[in-house]
This record gives sequence, C-alpha cells and structure tokens, in this order.
Amino acid sequence: MYLTTEKKQEIFTAHGAQKVATDTGSPESQIALFTFRINHLTEHLRGHKHDNHTRQGLLKLVGKRRRLLNYLQKKEIGRYRAIIAVLGIRK
Repeated sequence: MYLTTEKKQEIFTAHGAQKVATDTGSPESQIALFTFRINHLTEHLRGHKHDNHTRQGLLKLVGKRRRLLNYLQKKEIGRYRAIIAVLGIRK
C-alpha cells in the first residue's frame, strides 16, 4: 500500500496546525494528505492513461482540496498562504 500509517502520521506532524501526529482534523493536515494522494494518483495516471475510474477519483480529491483551501482562505489568510507555499500549490 502506498500510504502507510507511519506516512500519514509523518504528514500530520509536518503540516498539522498543532504539529503533532494526532492533529488529523485541521485544514492544513487534510490539505497535505489530499496533496500527497493527488500526487500519487497523478503519477499513476501518467502510466495508465485510460484509467477513467482513477481519473474520476482524482478530480473528486482536487475538488475537496479546493473547497478546504477556499475555507481556509476565507477564515485565516495567513495560514492559507503558508500552506500553499509549503506544498507548492498554485491558485
């Protein structure tokens, strides 16, 4: 499996608002997890161009991440700017 429990904890620790592995609900940690999954699916689709089910899942993930980013932008612009700078997400 590409996403182990240890990898998830590492993502949550690195990008969570409280910088602990148990901070799984903050928008920053969710955005970081979605970004990791999006990057993985993008690499998969480069080799499997006709995998439409994966493409649909990828588009849903991108939409979820976009909604979380919009929420964070409306609530706290500083946290929004920090997370897109760290993850390299373009608006």
